[in-house]
Amino acid sequence: MSFRHSETLRVRWSEVDAQGIVFNGHYLNYLDTASSGYWRMLGLPYPSAFERLGADLVLRSTELDFLAPARFDEVLQGRLRFVEAGRTSLRFEAELLRGAQCLLKARLRYVMVGREGPTALQPVPVPEGLRAALRAFEAGEPMLAVQVGSWAELGADAQPIRQAVFVREQGIPADLEWDQADPACTHAVAYNRLGQALGTGRLLEHVPGTAKIGRMAVLAAARGTGVGAQVLEALMQAARRQGYRQVLLHAQASAVGFYRRAGFAPRGLPFEEAGIEHQEMLKTI
Repeated sequence: MSFRHSETLRVRWSEVDAQGIVFNGHYLNYLDTASSGYWRMLGLPYPSAFERLGADLVLRSTELDFLAPARFDEVLQGRLRFVEAGRTSLRFEAELLRGAQCLLKARLRYVMVGREGPTALQPVPVPEGLRAALRAFEAGEPMLAVQVGSWAELGADAQPIRQAVFVREQGIPADLEWDQADPACTHAVAYNRLGQALGTGRLLEHVPGTAKIGRMAVLAAARGTGVGAQVLEALMQAARRQGYRQVLLHAQASAVGFYRRAGFAPRGLPFEEAGIEHQEMLKTI
């Protein structure tokens, strides 16, 4: 049975004991890091996705088989896979590898508990939607769905993402973020398997024949998992359907590489917008 998720880890000096090998307790930290990455790849970043379920996961038991030691500065791969779900529990298997050599095998059992009220820290049933998401991921199915529509249809889900990313995280004044263009734009929102919104963007006409993509935002916990790429592709497809010949955008300096990989080319010199360095970029479609 193969592993669909692998997390790259590097041994730090502080994790090595007097014998020159990783102290045994740190292996649990490695597994926890791999576990966080696993949920992120499902589009269910921990703990935010579980907070919206009103539930949490607690580790009930761990079984470790130590096969060989890891040493300072070695690059390791932590791999995790879902095995099965009980009424209130989830079982996983994990491995820690150095190259092709397996250093550790693990079996983990988590229990789903309530977050607040009378069920706080008490076992509760695993939601069927969560079971289905785990099975779908292990089967190689898509974990996200992008919806394209109007502000009236998607604004309630897009607005909190933009508020979190642009206003709270980046410090952009709210009066600059919220303009009058939203009702006339085509919007895209990416949803996980539980219907939770993770990313958004919008499309509007720049000049005849050229569309402009903007307000691209992905929640911090979901970045690096392909959410932004899927939102961008959905907006590009919408631009093609609407008959545009090219698409323009203003990329934040930190995102220029992301848009280059999507086929956009810089045009002109960098400039400042809302106190952040941007680069105009263009792509023919």
